[in-house]
Amino acid sequence: MPSRIPPLHISAYTATSAVGQGKAALRDALAQSRSGLRANDFGAAPHLPTWIGRVDGLEALHLPEALARWDCRNNRLAWMGLQADGFMDAVARVRAAYGPTRVALILGTSTSSIGETELAYTQLDADGGFAEAQRRPDVHTPHSLALFVQEALGLEGPCETISTACSSSAKAFASAERLIRLGLVDAAVVGGVDTLCGSVLYGFNSLELVSSAPCRPFDAARDGISLGEAAGFALLERGPGALELQGYGEASDAHHMSTPHPQGLGAERAMDEALARAGLTTDDIDYINMHGTASTKNDEVEGALIARRFPEHTHASSTKGFTGHTLGAAGIVEAAVSLLTLETGLMPGTVNTTTLDADCGPQVRLTPAHGKVRHVLSNSFGFGGNNCALIFGKGVAA
Repeated sequence: MPSRIPPLHISAYTATSAVGQGKAALRDALAQSRSGLRANDFGAAPHLPTWIGRVDGLEALHLPEALARWDCRNNRLAWMGLQADGFMDAVARVRAAYGPTRVALILGTSTSSIGETELAYTQLDADGGFAEAQRRPDVHTPHSLALFVQEALGLEGPCETISTACSSSAKAFASAERLIRLGLVDAAVVGGVDTLCGSVLYGFNSLELVSSAPCRPFDAARDGISLGEAAGFALLERGPGALELQGYGEASDAHHMSTPHPQGLGAERAMDEALARAGLTTDDIDYINMHGTASTKNDEVEGALIARRFPEHTHASSTKGFTGHTLGAAGIVEAAVSLLTLETGLMPGTVNTTTLDADCGPQVRLTPAHGKVRHVLSNSFGFGGNNCALIFGKGVAA
């Protein structure tokens, strides 16, 4: 197991999803157990019969003129997310304090701007090439999101795109910790953005993973996921603070392209590494934000893992019934939920679920609760066994 690491101060964070823009909207939805899912109305009719977590306002949003060359749905959502909770002001502060070359940018995404590339292929010219307006190679690349956000924030430090499916923006925290601990940077902006597109909706549907109803994590009758879109960001700085990244763990079990290891061995290793780096045990965790996609196998494996490793009184839930599964942005959105839990003591329930699977333990809760929360575990498990677990906690300044 790895050694304990010094904590990193999380000085700002924000998330925008189907429940609204910024932390206040997210907090209200969690407190009221209000789902942001709706019947699929994305793209051209006929629509795939499913429910989605769609962010309103992206079609009408315009990027500033200086950034207009980056225009696409994914980058618009990134821009919308950056406007919330004073996040850009917080980045400006560290940029001035440390210098633009000493602030890293690490973003997770599973599709980046692929929706714009799909559109470009419907607009081919007479010679079969991209139309003039779509000859934008910086947009039609998996690194488009990070390049856009780097320019928008005026940063010049290390710039990474992490694409490990649903663990992408959780792994961004791990990469940031290493860069700061090695002295390569003094601060890091981490996060992730993913938007709905045809490849996402029909790709997951081809795997028979998409439900025709709102997703029901850990329900005995669950039958698949609801896809969503979201943007989220956090700012990490060296040293302790009121909110901290205290541990992380990563594992790649490579059991199957899209199915988790039946005993959750990779997921368990990631959790154990996160606990070791935080210097904690399972008894210290007050709330667990579970990956909880509502797919048959994921919930079966994760539910059994939490049941056998954590005390019965631990409050655990999945929040994908609020936002949908936001793919590469899931890790950062659920990190924001975890940080809100630390700040407010609000531990969310699991919406849409009515009858818990008997294989789940008593840790999985359907209704929200309030309590004293010092440490939170957030799980993100992606295709191919790309597992990441994060531990957030209150620091000495809290």
